[in-house]
Amino acid sequence: GGMQAVVETWRNITAVGAKPLAITNCLNFANPQRPEIMGQIVGCLEGMSQACRALDYPIVSGNVSLYNESKATGGGSAILPTPAIGGVGLMADWSKSATVAFKGTGDVIVLIGSPKREIGQSLWLREVHGIEGREAGPPPSIDLDAERRTGDLVREAITAGHLTAVHDVSDGGIAVTVAEMALAGNIGALIQFPEQGEACRQLFAEDQGLYIATVEDTALMDFLANAHQAGVEVERIGRTAGTRLIFEREDGDFVVSLDDLRRAHEGFFPSLMGADAALA
Repeated sequence: GGMQAVVETWRNITAVGAKPLAITNCLNFANPQRPEIMGQIVGCLEGMSQACRALDYPIVSGNVSLYNESKATGGGSAILPTPAIGGVGLMADWSKSATVAFKGTGDVIVLIGSPKREIGQSLWLREVHGIEGREAGPPPSIDLDAERRTGDLVREAITAGHLTAVHDVSDGGIAVTVAEMALAGNIGALIQFPEQGEACRQLFAEDQGLYIATVEDTALMDFLANAHQAGVEVERIGRTAGTRLIFEREDGDFVVSLDDLRRAHEGFFPSLMGADAALA
C-alpha cells in the first residue's frame, strides 16, 4: 500500500509532463501498541522507502496520525492503514503540459506499459461483486524499474509534443481511465484491444505503471520508435471518435453514450446524499 501510494503520485506528476521531485506524507494508522497495527506501519514504510529510492523521489516532510480507532463497536474497530501522499514536480515550460482531455477526433489511443490484468483489490470486485478485504486477493504488483522507464518515456514524449492527452491508469482500470478522458474532452472513443481476454480483467484491472495517451498519426511512428528504444511496451487500442464509448469485444460490444456516462458521473453525490429528485 505504501509503495503504491508513492508511485501513483509519481505517475500523476509524470502524466502532466513534470519531473517528480519530492513528497510529503501523512501516515494514518490505528493503535501502534497492537502488534498487527505496528506490522502495518512497518510494511507501509518499507514499501514507501523502496519506491522513493528507486524513483529518486525523496520524502522531505511528513507527519503521522495514530490511534485512529473506536471502542464504540466493542473495541478494535481500527481504520484501514492509510498513507496519504502529496508530491511536487517541476516543468521547464508549463505551456507544454499535458491534460487528460481528448483533444480531437481521429487521434490514436495507446496503452503505455505492460498490463498484467491483476484484478485483486479493485473497484470492480468491491463495487460490482461486493468482494473486499482479504477475500479480494492481493493488490496489483509493482515493478519499480518498469515504472521509471515508462514514466521517463511519457515525460519525454509530452515535452516533444508527441502526446495530445495523457492519463495514468488508476482506480477502475483502463475503462474508467478512458471514460474520464472522454468526459473531459467531450469526445468519444472506439476501443479495440489487440488481444481478447477476460472482459473484467481487460477493462477494470488496476495494473500499476500504465498510462493511456492519444497520439496524432503524424507523431505515432516517432513515438513508437522511442518506446521501442526505451524498452517500453506500447499497444494501439483505438481512436477517438463520436459521442459514445465503444469497447469492441468478440463476446459482445460494450457501448455507452457520453450523455449517459456524464449523468451517472455527475449524479453520484446527489444520489448518495438522497437528492434523486434534484436530478429529474
